[in-house]
Amino acid sequence: MTLNYIWIGFFLLAFLTATLKLLSYFFRDLLLQFGYHANPDDLMVFSNIVQSTFDMATTSVTISIGLIGAMALWLGIMKIGEDGGAINVLSRVIGPFFQQLFPEVPKNHPALGSMLMNFSANMLGLDNAATPLGLKAMKELQTLNPKPDTATNAQIMFLVLNASGLTIIPVSIMAIRAANGSANPSEVFIPILITTYCATIAGLISVAFYQKINLFKPIVLSYLVGGTLAIACLIWYFVGLPQEQIGKTSSIIGNGIIFSIIIAFILLALKKGINIFESFIEGAKNGFEVAIKIIPYLVAMLVAIGVFRASGAMDILMDLIRNIFLGMNHILLSIGTEYIIDVKFVEALPVAIMKPLSGSGARGLMVDAMKTYGTDSFIGNLSATLQGATETTFYVLAVYYGAVSVKRSRHTVACALIADIVGVIAGIIVAYLFFTK
Repeated sequence: MTLNYIWIGFFLLAFLTATLKLLSYFFRDLLLQFGYHANPDDLMVFSNIVQSTFDMATTSVTISIGLIGAMALWLGIMKIGEDGGAINVLSRVIGPFFQQLFPEVPKNHPALGSMLMNFSANMLGLDNAATPLGLKAMKELQTLNPKPDTATNAQIMFLVLNASGLTIIPVSIMAIRAANGSANPSEVFIPILITTYCATIAGLISVAFYQKINLFKPIVLSYLVGGTLAIACLIWYFVGLPQEQIGKTSSIIGNGIIFSIIIAFILLALKKGINIFESFIEGAKNGFEVAIKIIPYLVAMLVAIGVFRASGAMDILMDLIRNIFLGMNHILLSIGTEYIIDVKFVEALPVAIMKPLSGSGARGLMVDAMKTYGTDSFIGNLSATLQGATETTFYVLAVYYGAVSVKRSRHTVACALIADIVGVIAGIIVAYLFFTK
């Protein structure tokens, strides 16, 4: 329902903006007395809007066709990992940690296994496997719920961590970057890893604060400190590099990690006696289906965004946000500080604003930014990083709570949005570190 209103809003705001532009052109002499200078191009605003619908529809299909190869490859690789037991390996690694985060869930309760499998699948980018596992976990957690219409602490922790979107391999984002002609689709791998980790930690801490969970227990602390130190060392290493070497080094490390994971999947499958080639083919078939299935959604969102941009409404929104930050710069300068805010990140903010509401909408805005500014530009890279920063928060809450008829979500939304905001801030900071030439 949210996506429906967003989609309609794009068209209505585009129509309103275009109408005002056209009227301002016809009444340009009158408006000139008030200091408003009409743009001659405003006369063609509706022509530009209609042309954008055809252009973006064609672009959507072109992107989807380009996605077929990349999605087939990665879903084939993921199927090898799934059949080889990669999810079970990850579950064993993070199992002790999760037992401490869900104190209300009995130690051997089946919900723990489903949650671990769900998180493991999410981290590996196995969305098709993650959603059924997540729904199964919610239903099992609901069996422990004394008030069926109210979310339990365990359900809230599970959903906030789920919505924070911790991802090891951002398969779809790398595939879209490849389809849009990126010279190095995996360049965003490490920035997204850092960003999603920050969002997840923020969500975890916020829920722990509400639920009074002791994060200083040795087991919990060892996982949190270990993960944070690893991310901190990664950032420290890149901060110490000359600016021109950051992108190249990130690419080398990121590609090395990705290929190592592929080899690990193959070795796991080999150990279990899986027919690796057939497993890959089975997964790759799904890649074709996913790429084709995405066409109507991509057409719908890119056309709506194209209309919104062609009308000039997007420029008005960006100018408004940009002027807010320029006003903040004016305040900073007036109090004598030497620090000012670089506002070029503003062009990627629509992705961050849309992501909690609609994954396909945010994906469309990311593709639009890539087309407008370049896939490997600062804005293109930042848009990809923000797309991977968190999950589609309100969609996740609606689907998972709806599956078990929970109506009172308590502090779920507040904690999930804290994770989203931290993810966006971290994504912007990381993008300036990695992608500023």
